[in-house]
Amino acid sequence: MKRPTTSLRNSGPVALENGSLKANIESYCKLLSLSSVGENYESAAHDAAKAKLSYQDYLYKLLQQQIVDRVDRSINARVKKAGFKYLASLDEFDFSFQPQIDEKLIRELATLSFLESATNILLVGAPGVGKTHLAIALGLEATKQRRRVKFISAEELTHELIAANRSNTITDYLEAIGRIELLIIDEIGYLELSREAASLFFRLISKRYEKASTIVTSNKEFQEWGQIFNDDVIATAILDRLLHHSHPFLINGPSYRMRGLREKNKNKSKNGGEKLEK
Repeated sequence: MKRPTTSLRNSGPVALENGSLKANIESYCKLLSLSSVGENYESAAHDAAKAKLSYQDYLYKLLQQQIVDRVDRSINARVKKAGFKYLASLDEFDFSFQPQIDEKLIRELATLSFLESATNILLVGAPGVGKTHLAIALGLEATKQRRRVKFISAEELTHELIAANRSNTITDYLEAIGRIELLIIDEIGYLELSREAASLFFRLISKRYEKASTIVTSNKEFQEWGQIFNDDVIATAILDRLLHHSHPFLINGPSYRMRGLREKNKNKSKNGGEKLEK
């Protein structure tokens, strides 16, 4: 018997495999990139028969699952591309440990309305107070909404800027990073920047000014930024652009890491005491 064929637009004739209905269905699913449908159609058919669903309802549920799986893969790809150094959510953040942080405002920012107005967020405080956690949590919310996000340390960003400048690709680099909807620059203040790096950093911030949002974390208060950039004028110009449309958070609370260390030592002492009692 001649094998059945079908014709797909711009693809030429496509021969179905000889074999069972199952093999032919799975062949079509693979051809159409409907991986979720191919994986779930049998179990979904069984559930539909038990629930006495109509053909339309059965098809709807299959396609709905395909969309959900495809969106999940898209989000996962965006999370990976963003370059977060770890994953963190707002639900994991202990606002009771840092009561001076405006939780209501942070959760409002998680709706991403600040992206529409190209508003910046500056998280300033000592190491361990949760600055990076909050920055990543907001960045993850942006990836869930399929926004373009880039997370990068200030040190790595400096290396990229200098490399682009010395290879005469700085214009293209700034154009590309200017299209990022949410740029997260982590840990400004741990290293002093050269005059070249400071100038390039200013160009980057100017490129994004009033066009796209930037989140910055820093262990240095704003009056100390002249030391970071080795130039008070450049530091003032950078801060002027970052702060013009912004939500600054000055966090003076205790360190989460130190709390964890204290709790760990406390448990060790407690367990050691219990062993001695035994």
